[in-house]
Amino acid sequence: MLPTLRYSADVRSLGFIVTYFGLVAVLWIAEPPVLIAVPLVIATCAFSWFCAVITHNTIHHPMFKEKWANRLMQVVLTQCYGHPVSTFVAGHNLSHHKYTQQAQDVMRTTKMRFRWNLLNGLLFFVSVAPAILRGERQFIAFMRQQKRNWYRQWQLEAATLIVVMAGLAIIDWQKFLLYWYLPHFFAGWGIVTINLLQHDGCDPDSETNHSRNFVGRLFGWWTFNNGFHTIHHMQPTLHWSLTPAAHEELVKPHIHPRLDQPSLLRYVWATYVWPGRRLRFDGSPLDLPPFEPDLDWVPQPGQPLQQASLGAES
Repeated sequence: MLPTLRYSADVRSLGFIVTYFGLVAVLWIAEPPVLIAVPLVIATCAFSWFCAVITHNTIHHPMFKEKWANRLMQVVLTQCYGHPVSTFVAGHNLSHHKYTQQAQDVMRTTKMRFRWNLLNGLLFFVSVAPAILRGERQFIAFMRQQKRNWYRQWQLEAATLIVVMAGLAIIDWQKFLLYWYLPHFFAGWGIVTINLLQHDGCDPDSETNHSRNFVGRLFGWWTFNNGFHTIHHMQPTLHWSLTPAAHEELVKPHIHPRLDQPSLLRYVWATYVWPGRRLRFDGSPLDLPPFEPDLDWVPQPGQPLQQASLGAES
């Protein structure tokens, strides 16, 4: 029996997943010359990042009506994204969403303190990755005791990823690094770094000014409306296809106009290249609060889990 999509818009998601695997297969099997291989590798990196966005969407709003299909999709997306999908719940749902820009948010942007703002953008991923991985390990240990179904799903995703990676590396380690590992590293870098773009200089205490939105139609089509971030924090389980309309109704009338950016590329250029100034959402200079270490966000045994989605477990 074929699984049933909850929203027909996710036909596009499935198309992007198939495209990613097709690009990897062409590169691996055809061994194209450099002039063809370079743009194909760039495209593979892009589609791996698009699949990371699909991963983000899936752990908030599972794609299918059937649980078995959602579990299988998380295994598939693990191969596209390069990291067990279930662990996305840890740093994203339960740390970032619940404690946005607070000390329990392992991806809070105030960790970055370089005077040259370009370094903040380039090094955000490597700066926060150790805290993300540490939280994931603690969360996995917690879930092993508290939710065995979730833990078994994580085991399945991790095991299949390790087997595939080991097999490809044994067959041809050079192809593995270029066609498999590099796109996955870019996907991880991209899905974490966009958090910096969406929150740096915003007001976490505001009902609407806590997030920056990138509302260009072209960017929205390719990234499954990932740019509509304010409404995503307000309604995390809202399907991505519904976020533009919800943004227009619930966010746009109340948000500071500078937080609706028409172009992500233009914003990146102005913020990190030229003039490259780190500003608050209203255009004033950003004064960073005193540095504070990470606070533990992992629930203690016996405490209820919050946030609606735990991936395929939901």
